[in-house]
Amino acid sequence: ALSIRPFPLRHRRGPGAREVARMGAQERRVRQKPLLRQEILDAARDILAREGHEGLSMRKVARRIEYSPTAIYLHFKDRDDLVFSVCEQLMDGLAKELQQVADRHADPLVALENVLRRYVEFGLKHPRHYHATFGIPHDAEEGARSRAPETLAMPAFEFLERLVGQCVKEKRLAKVDVRAASSA
Repeated sequence: ALSIRPFPLRHRRGPGAREVARMGAQERRVRQKPLLRQEILDAARDILAREGHEGLSMRKVARRIEYSPTAIYLHFKDRDDLVFSVCEQLMDGLAKELQQVADRHADPLVALENVLRRYVEFGLKHPRHYHATFGIPHDAEEGARSRAPETLAMPAFEFLERLVGQCVKEKRLAKVDVRAASSA
């Protein structure tokens, strides 16, 4: 009888078991990286809300998500970068929410009143996030994204500015300096 034996491993084509396992781990890390970044942001946002800026540390976030602090530094340069990212995400969400509030009203003045009300509610509901965004000086790095509080709030501010401009254009507000009125 003819016996058929497989080729020895060294003669087989394609990746071996170790290479397949390593590719699986690499692919898993690539898939999980954005999930871990969001988990870090969620933990930092919770700590920031409960304990304020002073109570937030990379070690606390690491303990909360059950990773080493080193894992956090793979996603964020330092604590300020983490706080900036939390505030940036929160302010982006606020800008989208303000747009939804405005979209519910055809009259730009009514939309502006409701948007401003929602903006104030946001500050009252998230006082420590608001403080971290507007009350803490953020470093501005040359050549990097600006960490100025105005930049964090820019999407929401630009939205308010457009809405005030629309009210002025439609003569629902007196002719004013739109930028100054939006900042007030």
